[in-house]
Amino acid sequence: MKKMSSAEVRQMFLDFFKSKGHTVEPSVSLVPVNDPTLLWINSGVATLKKYFDGSVIPENPRITNAQKAIRTNDIENVGKTARHHTMFEMLGNFSIGDYFRDEAIEWGYELLTSPEWFDFPKDKLYMTYYPDDTDSYNRWIELGVDPSHLVPIEDNFWEIGAGPSGPDTEIFFDRGTKYDPENVGVKLLAEDIENDRYIEIWNIVLSQFNADPSIPRSEYKELPHKNIDTGMGLERMVSIVQETPTNFETDLFMPIIREVEALSGKEYNPYGDNMSFKVIADHIRSLAFAIGDGALPGNEGRGYVLRRLLRRAVMHGRKLGINDAFLYKLVPTVGRIMESYYPEVSEKKDFIEKIVKREEETFARTIDAGSSLLEDLLEKLKADGKDTLSGEDIFKLYDTYGFPVELTEELAEDQGFQIDHEGFKAAMKEQQERARASAVKGGSMGAQSEVLSSLTDTSVFNYDKSTLESEVIAIVRDDERVKSTNDYGQVIFAETPFYAEMGGQVADYGVIKDGEGQVVANVVDVQRAPNGQHLHTLELASELVEGQKYTLEIDTKRRNSVTKNHTATHILHAALHEVLGNHAVQAGSLNEVEFLRFDFTHFSAVTPEELERIETLVNKEIWNAIDVNTIETDVETAKGMGAMALFGEKYGKEVRVVTIGDFSVELCGGTHVGNTSEIGLFKIVKEEGIGSGTRRILAVTGQKAYETFKDQEKILNEISSQVKAPQLSVLVDKVTNLQSELKQAQKENESLSAKLATSQSEEIFKNVKEANGVSYIAEQVSVKDAGALRNLADVWKQKDASQVLVLVAAIGDKVNLLVSSKDKDIKAGDLVKALAPFIDGRGGGKPDMAMAGGTNAAGISELLEKVGQTIEQ
Repeated sequence: MKKMSSAEVRQMFLDFFKSKGHTVEPSVSLVPVNDPTLLWINSGVATLKKYFDGSVIPENPRITNAQKAIRTNDIENVGKTARHHTMFEMLGNFSIGDYFRDEAIEWGYELLTSPEWFDFPKDKLYMTYYPDDTDSYNRWIELGVDPSHLVPIEDNFWEIGAGPSGPDTEIFFDRGTKYDPENVGVKLLAEDIENDRYIEIWNIVLSQFNADPSIPRSEYKELPHKNIDTGMGLERMVSIVQETPTNFETDLFMPIIREVEALSGKEYNPYGDNMSFKVIADHIRSLAFAIGDGALPGNEGRGYVLRRLLRRAVMHGRKLGINDAFLYKLVPTVGRIMESYYPEVSEKKDFIEKIVKREEETFARTIDAGSSLLEDLLEKLKADGKDTLSGEDIFKLYDTYGFPVELTEELAEDQGFQIDHEGFKAAMKEQQERARASAVKGGSMGAQSEVLSSLTDTSVFNYDKSTLESEVIAIVRDDERVKSTNDYGQVIFAETPFYAEMGGQVADYGVIKDGEGQVVANVVDVQRAPNGQHLHTLELASELVEGQKYTLEIDTKRRNSVTKNHTATHILHAALHEVLGNHAVQAGSLNEVEFLRFDFTHFSAVTPEELERIETLVNKEIWNAIDVNTIETDVETAKGMGAMALFGEKYGKEVRVVTIGDFSVELCGGTHVGNTSEIGLFKIVKEEGIGSGTRRILAVTGQKAYETFKDQEKILNEISSQVKAPQLSVLVDKVTNLQSELKQAQKENESLSAKLATSQSEEIFKNVKEANGVSYIAEQVSVKDAGALRNLADVWKQKDASQVLVLVAAIGDKVNLLVSSKDKDIKAGDLVKALAPFIDGRGGGKPDMAMAGGTNAAGISELLEKVGQTIEQ
């Protein structure tokens, strides 16, 4: 077995399958593009779903990749076990309807055991297989594997709902009796017993059936095109090659751990209690890669995952004695480890460091605030004579305020309180069930359409024409290929001017005419078929026949509007870079007829000043009347031109480069104006957050932009008329003066209210009662708003009239209740909660003052009568 670095292991895997005719696909962003079923890219095959379900036919049916992935369903296990990670790399080889079982198993065995490649001892490898899959068993036997090294496992069948499925065969490496002190042996595999001896390094999935949950597995139909999907965990593989106790002692993690040793002054012991080192090393990798790919910490979705990872790592840093922000200092080390295959972490180092450091500092403030809230809770428990912190309170601190459970427990136990662990678990389980109920359903691949996949006829998209004559070369109706149709269907023409929806640009609409100029059909949608042809969805007025020629006409008004918006998004993208920074990259777009929508990564709301600069920059490029040039070239030449590849997109050998002067150069297959002046005008109508670290700009161009300005002008004129400003130029001064006058009037009103409260108080504060040794005042008052109630309470606080004050007022159709207390044993918040039900209300507040609102004025008398009784309780 060869001694290799992690970079060498990764490269050897890719080189082997490249020698077998596979195309090496680059690792894509961890943030899924156009796949709402996934929070993260969680496997090597996740990026290839479109090939496996047949919606797109790849140029080469043999693919290999090294794909970064994130899985966070068991974060708590990271650091506790030898091989749990949140971010990991999956090495894979894939066959899309090409080779199958024989080659996949043979090549897997060759790569692992050949002296030319990894050179593993054959007697150290064990294979599991699905009991009914005798073909895989026989193939391993043919390759010389000892039958005693083949283990049948009932769970070796891969399926997720409807769609492609099939048996799988796994490969394990035997690390020997050192990791099996009781010498249980292969029984550990056969009975699926958790162990450190037999380590799974590779899984070969034989995707050969279309799963149907409504029928027994034995009745699944064979796929029209069988596929191979494999996965080898790089971290596990490297651990075996480098002969380390766990994955964490490999060169993928140890440089990070050494940095943590230096920062903490503590020493890492591979065989000791080192959970904190492992958690930090694992989590900073996930953070660095995910932030580099455009995800940012936040309160929901993937942002919440990152925030949780960071806070967990920070808390483990504190356990090691690191109390200052430190995670951001580890980012350069992560970049250096992965630079040979993932240079983006080092390239975006400054931005990643900035985000991580800012989040660490924010969390430090959260810890301070949470500590204060916890102290209040513990003080209340002491006052009530209780000794257990409830699970609900622990969960509220954790879920609402982001306060770590471990810290809550530690601080509470230090003060002698017990912890309701079971209550916390129940609250956490309830939240997880709510999250599962609201999660996006899906994840399985769609079923293959053999008809669409088999359409290989050549079809050409013509960028330059809006009308042309073309022959029908294929008609599909109800997933069957037919010779003609007279009501609806999907049609491919030899040549078409209709743009298929792609890259954020919506499809063209239009009509199909016969030789006499009569409309045969309306084109209501255009999508790309699996082999790339433009597939027209038609609503027919008369029969359309394969082999006949028709005239295709797009709706040019619609196309022109969409084209203006599309070119504007390119200029907007470049403007965002200039104003916000290069981290503001596209995370999605939609170029519609009426508007454009552009999603981008950014860590805060765009300020009005920044929006104005962005809008001005885009309009300047429009007014400069710059030619928009499009050329077709290869990817490397395009990159040499400085072309910006869009977020998450994959490109073929030939690409289109759209250049707008020296302001914007992007890879794009869409349609564009010939000169920026054709856009006319650009106006941002809205900027908003749509998720953690992702912002959205809605904008309009041309006529729509002009109409937006006119609408705003109309509003300004109406306001000008209302405030009696003779000209728009003096409107701001007029509004400013009115605001000043309003503030002065409010001050005078508050002053009068205070005086009124003082005069009322002389009468109200005379009626003092007593309950259980506590003096109190309980009165109904006549005031105009809740503010006046507070004024009365302020006057009361300055007097020595009573220990407790209860005021209630009917204001319109509402009832307002105020309770104030100077007695440390009488909590205003508790008292207001007890009294509020009499007025069908609810409320709360601090120990010294609390308020409630209700709707039942008829209950005021009873409320006042019950104050003394409530105080006695």
